[in-house]
Amino acid sequence: MTTISEAITNIKKAENDADKLIEDAKVKSSEIIEESTSKTSENIEISKEQANSEAEKILFEAETNAKKEAYHINHETGEKVEQTKNKATGMVDEAAEVIVKSIL
Repeated sequence: MTTISEAITNIKKAENDADKLIEDAKVKSSEIIEESTSKTSENIEISKEQANSEAEKILFEAETNAKKEAYHINHETGEKVEQTKNKATGMVDEAAEVIVKSIL
């Protein structure tokens, strides 16, 4: 049979062990929280970089497409202007003939 002194010693030891476990758990918890915070910040930075990269890619593609469309419109408009100019030039000769005939 254990004596009261031994029982009290065992209880104190159990309390100390429990306090140590609680302290170790708090330290481990803090480490896990710190690691999670660090990883979260790292993931946020990586996501920002990826988003910026994707935004730049989309912007470049949009700019390239806009330039192609502008070139196409410019080329098409140039052709139409040339056609109109040729028609007008052809009509100048005809108009000159009409004017000369009407004067004579």
